[in-house]
Amino acid sequence: MRIVLCYPVEPVHVAEIQAAWPEATIVDAGQDRVAEELPSADLFCGHPKVPVPWDRVVDAGRLKWIQSSAAGLDHCLVPSVIASDIIVTSASGVLADQVAEQAVGMAISCTRRFPLFLEQQAKREFVRRPTLDLTDATVGIVGLGGNGRRLVEVLEPFRVRILATDWFPVRKPAAVEFLGSPDTLFDILPQIDILFLCAPLTHATRNLIDARAIARMKKGAILVNLARGAMVEENALVDALESGYLDSAALDVTPDEPPRPDSRLWTAPRLLITPHVGGQSKHRIDAMTRFFCDNLGRYRRGEPLRNLVDKHLGFPEPPDDGPAS
Repeated sequence: MRIVLCYPVEPVHVAEIQAAWPEATIVDAGQDRVAEELPSADLFCGHPKVPVPWDRVVDAGRLKWIQSSAAGLDHCLVPSVIASDIIVTSASGVLADQVAEQAVGMAISCTRRFPLFLEQQAKREFVRRPTLDLTDATVGIVGLGGNGRRLVEVLEPFRVRILATDWFPVRKPAAVEFLGSPDTLFDILPQIDILFLCAPLTHATRNLIDARAIARMKKGAILVNLARGAMVEENALVDALESGYLDSAALDVTPDEPPRPDSRLWTAPRLLITPHVGGQSKHRIDAMTRFFCDNLGRYRRGEPLRNLVDKHLGFPEPPDDGPAS
């Protein structure tokens, strides 16, 4: 059994994985060697950020399971992998606490005008400007998987009204007033003060928030994207900010990372950009390794894996006993 890793593990994490499967050979490939090591892997855990010959990996016929170390799966769900017998599991919800903190922090940064006041501070200006409220706002959440459900819990003390959509609109949390299928998004957009994007990137969500969707949003609404940059059509967002139709926006993800030097995002008004740090934590690798080791044990015992992905949908189906975690 050869297990190839491509996430920033330290020796203590490799030892933890080795203890979970003592007979296995563990290969810490990193980004530098992942492309050459993958064709001879039986199991893979990681998130390649370099080109990987997935077609060659599939043709080799050895790889049986991909455990993504990210919630997003666009890095590995290529047509050949989808058509193969390779099992895919995601890290959905493993870093839900951090993503929820980032989401609320970005929303409050917009409502309380932190970017504007930091600009004023740099210029030694002390001028009051109008602010908005997260408390008692109507918020929308697109994607109620592990991250979206944790966000609901963190938002609840703000007495918000929560309207949500999900591919599987089941097991509605008590704090959510409405949970509908994706085709209900346009019905709820006009009611939303702050829209959070927490869904995976699939063919159905690419450019989901385009000019048509923004036109359905309430004038003066705020957009916060913690999902994938390609879910938002860049020019449509900038147009809405420049015209004043949207109050503001906050992006932890952008269509290109980093944005192109000539991207309009750099100069868009009232736009906060953070460099895809929503899932960062000093405990991130510990948490991912614990999750992988738990799934390794399940795999060895022939038990159902956590966050098993429907490869055609591009994300996990919710388990029978609760949301993906």
